Amino acid sequence: MSATQLDVTHGQHFSGSHIGAFSDLDHYQFFHPQGKGRGYPGKLFLKEALALSSMEVSINKLGPGQSMPFSHTHTAHEELYIFLKGHGQFLVDGTVIDVQEGSVIRIAPEGVRSWRNQSQEDLHYIVIQAMAGSLSTSTIEDGVMCADKPVWPD
Repeated sequence: MSATQLDVTHGQHFSGSHIGAFSDLDHYQFFHPQGKGRGYPGKLFLKEALALSSMEVSINKLGPGQSMPFSHTHTAHEELYIFLKGHGQFLVDGTVIDVQEGSVIRIAPEGVRSWRNQSQEDLHYIVIQAMAGSLSTSTIEDGVMCADKPVWPD
């Protein structure tokens, strides 16, 4: 299953979907263009499905004893890894960082990275990828309060 199979609701100013339980993420597969047709279960990219225009987001599940089969860098994008459940290790430029629920790691484009789950439970994490150096103001400065109060339908 891929992100294009998501049931997405689109409005004038939003896109939304329900991806299911994180424990069931292995129903989604990513096929890397250089992976010779090999699928990577447990990885769901959201850019195309939600029409994201300034970032890529993936929702991920790495099973017990699994690891990324390669190291990689990026040419222009930094990544933020947010760990939600489980335990594992992250390898950046030869430095090993233990990760668990609540760990967050930012990697510059040039950072050589890989990760593994050497525990007995699934490792769940979100990756947000955006152009390095592209955030021009803080989100506090960019946010604008609206005069109208929220009105929730009954």
